[in-house]
Amino acid sequence: MRIPRIHHPAPIQEGDELELEPRAAQHVAKVLRLKGGAPLLLFTGEGGQYAAELAVVERRRVTVRIAAFEPLEVESPLAVTLLQGISKGERMDYAVQKAVELGAARIVPLFTERSAVELKGERLEKRLAHWRGIAVAACEQSGRNRIPQIAEAQRIGDLLGRPAEGFGLTLDPRAGRPLAALPPPVGSVSILIGPEGGLTDQELRLAEKAGYHGVLLGPRVLRTETAAAAALTAVQLLWGDLR
Repeated sequence: MRIPRIHHPAPIQEGDELELEPRAAQHVAKVLRLKGGAPLLLFTGEGGQYAAELAVVERRRVTVRIAAFEPLEVESPLAVTLLQGISKGERMDYAVQKAVELGAARIVPLFTERSAVELKGERLEKRLAHWRGIAVAACEQSGRNRIPQIAEAQRIGDLLGRPAEGFGLTLDPRAGRPLAALPPPVGSVSILIGPEGGLTDQELRLAEKAGYHGVLLGPRVLRTETAAAAALTAVQLLWGDLR
């Protein structure tokens, strides 16, 4: 049986007995229905993980005993930032979840001309918190011990007013070259993906001016959430840890 992995957003020391925060406690007690003595793996998000054992499992309180630290790392050697046009509901959730599973180091939500979702103020903060929760859950599931940054949302015009960070890529179904035709990057990679409806011609021109390379991912037009997963898989296959 696979040992459940739980994120604990506070420092951990070997030999501690600590109480899980409410989200994790509810997951352990009500969803997994684990009992005292069951093994767990805890991670803080800063690297490595801790072997642990459930001590107390109550309806509103779960404590664990911390055993040994395990310096396990599964991060990709290729630092990838996903610049994702904000899309509706489950599509954005899927893009964030799969980006984390596929090793993205950072995700930047973008407001673009064709973004169908306009978020601001409290609504935006709630969505950012929601996406960060998805990132944590994806790390728990996928074995990652470092939580990717979900950055503050930006306007695409502000982003493209600066040079691309690292080796910039833009998915463009009209581009004349495949990803494999590009030289291997030196350093980090940034992948720019539009929302439903894609990027506008003006946005693509600004991206090219900012140093992003337009590339084609096959002959078919992909949905925005599919494009994120496909692009991350492709760069990890070519230059990362899926080779």
